[in-house]
Amino acid sequence: MGKRLRDNITSQYIEAANRLNSRKARHRIVAYVESYDDIFFWRSILSRFENKERYFEVMLPSRLEHLERGKKAAIMSLIADGAVGKNMIACVDADYDYMQQGATATSKTILESPYIFHTYAYAIENMQCYAPSLHEICVAATLNDNVRFDFEAFLSEYSTTIFPLFVWNIWSYRTATTQKFSITDFLHAIELGNISPDSAASQLATLRRRVAHRINILQRQHPDAKEDYMKVKEDMKRLGVKPEETYMYIQGHHLFDKVVMPLMKKLCNQLMREREREISRQSVHSTQYHNELSCYTSSVGDVGLMLRRNTGFIASDQYRRIANDIGERIDKCIYNEER
Repeated sequence: MGKRLRDNITSQYIEAANRLNSRKARHRIVAYVESYDDIFFWRSILSRFENKERYFEVMLPSRLEHLERGKKAAIMSLIADGAVGKNMIACVDADYDYMQQGATATSKTILESPYIFHTYAYAIENMQCYAPSLHEICVAATLNDNVRFDFEAFLSEYSTTIFPLFVWNIWSYRTATTQKFSITDFLHAIELGNISPDSAASQLATLRRRVAHRINILQRQHPDAKEDYMKVKEDMKRLGVKPEETYMYIQGHHLFDKVVMPLMKKLCNQLMREREREISRQSVHSTQYHNELSCYTSSVGDVGLMLRRNTGFIASDQYRRIANDIGERIDKCIYNEER
């Protein structure tokens, strides 16, 4: 039967549809994203640029709807087909494309097209794990405001520790030697294991030793790479990468699933048990205890879901850069009031 009509939607199609509407109707701009989780993330950003004249509709291209998440290749095929334009934009995870600075065709396209917006951070998961917002997520999930763990200090030390190895990883990708130090090798080197709030300090110490050992190996393998390494390190600063914020630029799934979520789940369990003990101490009889406990347990939330709906990243430098990109291009390249 051929492709469905929706499979052929382009910026020009949306423009034609907009022209059919009343001149008083708001201008529709379609924003294609990579996964279902991305819809809420980009909606929370793009909604700030809506007004009485324009609005965004955030969706997946139909060719992505029945595939696993993270299909940037399909998004890039839309771009290659000329589907994006002032009425249809693409919003993608930066992955390493931002770090590679045009070293690959995908990186070059993402950085140069005025109709493509990226996260600057590796992925939306990194933005959701923005360190200064994590305490509030724990409070929202447990309704307990006791500060039991310093996420900002932990992720800052974690980031500073892995930064030199991160530079090696980016150097490897920029010089097409990923077979020597791939992102898989990098993630294996920075693995924390069964991380918990109580063991975080000792595991960071172990991580420092492992990183130092891997750096020594890389230096021996590439004795002539020092100058190029230093150039990449300096370029990281130009790109806005601070050593204490390296966690924002490593693979998002690793950060979310292997570092932040294990810590938050264990911490939230501690905070909920603490609140339950408090209810037990303050209750004068069993009926009051069960009533208060039932009220509390029905009010707490799932920390994983709350983290995926976290919008605390709006205080981050990465968000400000995304917002600046949208603000600069919205009237110049995307929205044209003469429709």
